[in-house]
Amino acid sequence: MKLHKEGLKYSLLALILLAACWILAYYYPTLPMLLASALLSVIVLWVFYFFRDPDRTILTIVEENVLAPADGKVVVIEEVEETEFFNETRIQVSIFMSPLNVHVNRAPVSGKYTYVRHHPGRFLAAWDPKSSTDNERSSIVIENPKFTLLLRQIAGAMARRIITYAVEGQEVQQGDELGFIKFGSRVDVVLPLNAQIKVGLGQKVKGNRTVIATI
Repeated sequence: MKLHKEGLKYSLLALILLAACWILAYYYPTLPMLLASALLSVIVLWVFYFFRDPDRTILTIVEENVLAPADGKVVVIEEVEETEFFNETRIQVSIFMSPLNVHVNRAPVSGKYTYVRHHPGRFLAAWDPKSSTDNERSSIVIENPKFTLLLRQIAGAMARRIITYAVEGQEVQQGDELGFIKFGSRVDVVLPLNAQIKVGLGQKVKGNRTVIATI
């Protein structure tokens, strides 16, 4: 397990503040200062925990499998009218990431990034159905010879920073890191109608480990 690169500056800042707080507590050992130092220690541990980046290397790539692009809980499985790219009916599977989940986003399939767009927007709660279309988000389309899917990184009420590494025209392997969302969020995977969904509502999934559909 390692610290994700997106967390380096946060972790460094947290450690500097923690060191300063404990130095003050050493010279001025009042109860409020000691409590503040203890609370900051917990916050620093949480920052390191939030930005953890576990090894999720895929040993065998199966082209038919669509892997979970993130850790979290399945909150939506439904047919939707996708109007941004496909302009047709598709199946949407949405994964909600709480602040305690790993927040690395990974490519659910292999192929090529054929469409990458960032959309400014609102910061509704990530479980709100309108968050897919109204919130700040990044839309990423992955195309391969067998099918095409769309993935959305969606900001939530706490998630105010979407990082997208995907570049239009770039080849991608299943499991490659495609982005990171800071502090709670949601990821939508928009699949063809012939996709066989392998997860249920409320199920907890892991990025690069759980098969959410086969096509």
